[in-house]
Amino acid sequence: MGSGQYTHKIYHLASKVPRVVRMLAPKGSLEIHEQAWNSYPHCKTVISNPDYMKENFSITITTLHVENDRGRLENVHNLPPDQLAKREVIMVDIANDPIDEKDYRSEWDPTKFHSEKCGRGPLTTNWKDTSQPIMCAYKLVTCEFKWFGLQGTVEGRIQKAYPRLFRNFHRQVFCWMDQWYGLTIEDIRRLEEETKKELDEQLHKGEVRGTSEQ
Repeated sequence: MGSGQYTHKIYHLASKVPRVVRMLAPKGSLEIHEQAWNSYPHCKTVISNPDYMKENFSITITTLHVENDRGRLENVHNLPPDQLAKREVIMVDIANDPIDEKDYRSEWDPTKFHSEKCGRGPLTTNWKDTSQPIMCAYKLVTCEFKWFGLQGTVEGRIQKAYPRLFRNFHRQVFCWMDQWYGLTIEDIRRLEEETKKELDEQLHKGEVRGTSEQ
């Protein structure tokens, strides 16, 4: 993937579930690890539960960002024929896709946002065919949940959840454009360090629970 940034986060979920679940849950089952490798235009994220399910559970998200592309490339991840035959392609349109009422906020609506810094937006109905500059993020999501009787159901639910997550996240990123447009890599690293420092302080004070970062 080349040089870039690696992060490893551990999510402690014990404080997020009912007490009876904590009592019954096997040791290590409520700790989720997230490892991410970022080297633009490539990005890879792996979510796992190494202390309990080990190699029986993983979610891998591989992303390739392609500039001046409108989502028409057929096999950017170079999948072999057997995997390509199983692949399901889902187009995510941040402007026109239906949004759940509980997810909608007007300040995150690309059809209403206009950037003061670079003049982009609002996005129109045919923005994918007319907008310039444009970029497509091709995301490959693979998951494994090897548990007899539950594998198909859980894997199906995981795959169904990710389009909504991607849609909501990228709607927000577009509408936050004036906050990140023009930042240098040094600016981004400084913001990351400030955010980590603030989170560490909140964790020590007990204001935010359930996550730790390495």
